[in-house]
This record gives sequence, C-alpha cells and structure tokens, in this order.
Amino acid sequence: MQPSTTLYDTSAYPYRRKPAPSFLHAPFAGATYRELGYLLTAFPIATAAFVAAVTLLSVGAGLLVTVLGLPVLGLLLASARGFGAVERLRARTLLDMEVPAPAPVRPRRPGFWGAVTARLADGPGWRAVTYQLVVFPWAVFSFVTSVVFLSVGWAAALYPAYHWAIARFTPWPGLQLFDFSNETGVHRYYLSSPWQIAGFSALGLLMVFLSPLLLRALTSVHRLAVRLLLGAL
Repeated sequence: MQPSTTLYDTSAYPYRRKPAPSFLHAPFAGATYRELGYLLTAFPIATAAFVAAVTLLSVGAGLLVTVLGLPVLGLLLASARGFGAVERLRARTLLDMEVPAPAPVRPRRPGFWGAVTARLADGPGWRAVTYQLVVFPWAVFSFVTSVVFLSVGWAAALYPAYHWAIARFTPWPGLQLFDFSNETGVHRYYLSSPWQIAGFSALGLLMVFLSPLLLRALTSVHRLAVRLLLGAL
C-alpha cells in the first residue's frame, strides 16, 4: 500500500508565519528585533506616505472642476503603488511575510489619457491609498508604544548597574520615582534600598520579557493591513 502524499504544498501559502520564539528566548531573538525595526521605520515611512496621499488627494479633488485634477489623482494612485511596493518589501524582510503584488496597470487605450483613465480605474491603487490614510495613526501609536515600553523596561531592568552613579554624582540617594507636597512639606520617594532596587529591576525584567508579545500584537495590525490592502486579491 502506497503511503499517502500531500496534494498541495503548504509552503505556497504567502501569509504563513514561523512559530514564535519561546517566552524566555523571545527578548533576545532576531525576529523580535526585526519586528521592532519594522515599527520604528514604519513611523517615518507612514508619515511621508500620509502627507503625500493627503496632499495629492486634496489637490486632485480641488482641481476636478477642470481636467487637471485627473492627472493629479493618477499621480496619487501611482505613488500609492510605489509606497505599497516598499511596504511589501519591508513586510518580507522584517516580518517574514510574503505578500504577492497586485497585477500591474495595463491601459486599454494608448496615449496620455489612456494611461490616466487606467490609473483612475485601478482598484489596487485605491486600496493602497486607503492603506496610506488608515495606517498612519496606527504607525504613530505603535512607534510611541514600543519605544516607551522598551525604554522603560530596559532602564528599570539595568537599574542596579547604574544606581551607584546616581548616588555618587547627584544629590539624590537613588532614582527619584515621584514626589508630592502636603501641609507638612515636600515628600520625595527614591529607589535606594536593596529591596527597592531589586524590585524595580524585577519589574523592568518583566517588561522586557513581555515586550515581544507587545511587538507581535502591534505588528499583527500592520500584517493584516498589508495583506488586505496591498496584496493581490
């Protein structure tokens, strides 16, 4: 009896991801830092794409009372295709995510206006414009969240290594966590005792080990947007 064979190649599925690294290994895994790199670079790229989309869309819509608005909107769709290609490349390089590109635009009529009308009827181009508009706020949120969470986490985790410098070179006995005032005066809370230093460092280590889960959650939204708005349907 012949053994059963697979009738299809599962590796052909473009959106299949590799298994996530283990909880203890994830903070030091290359995949984690590639996801972080994706989020950090998403902010400037998404900002440029958003500004380009809003500018061209506004100008093109304002000029629709004349025929000049049509080429501007065509330029909007062409530039959106370009930004989409950049995003698919970033997804492949940093997120290990293969997204097939949509079919190129093929004008049905020759000449300048044939190319313009073909662009205006380009469904993938309009989806790419939608991507530029909707991903921008999420890119800003992802950038700020990942930078703040990782910065605070590593700063707290490594606090025992630089506490001595604060105590020696500043008038504080340790890192000042907060202060408040009442009728008896100003009260300041410092992290200076061994238990306080250890507890603060433990909290930072917990944040460090949870950061890969946060990065994966943030990039999951980007993955979904790339798949739905920039890939071939």
